[in-house]
Amino acid sequence: MDIVFIEDLKVDTVIGIYDWERQIRQTISIDLEMAHDIQPAAQEDTIDKCLDYKSVAKRIIAFVEESEFQLVETLAERIAEIVRNEFNVPWLKLKLSKPGAVRGSKNVGVIIERGNR
Repeated sequence: MDIVFIEDLKVDTVIGIYDWERQIRQTISIDLEMAHDIQPAAQEDTIDKCLDYKSVAKRIIAFVEESEFQLVETLAERIAEIVRNEFNVPWLKLKLSKPGAVRGSKNVGVIIERGNR
């Protein structure tokens, strides 16, 4: 299985359960691994056969910037649904981090895997 990935995609959004969090934008970080057979693209050397990571990133950024979820779990699930459905990705692993959410920690968040390898 081949993997196309996006690492440390930073997006500002409204996220959180506390009243003060609903009033500000916070930066989240997304790491995404997506299953995709890269051989056809490599053979033809054309983007037409690629999983276009720029298009995926732009779609995620647009969605996350407009979202206002309370939970990182909900945001992660919605991103996974978009990537799987709109980009025909059979399997993905997504890490969504919310830096600084817990005092004394560098990062907190969730890691999910969806689909079949």
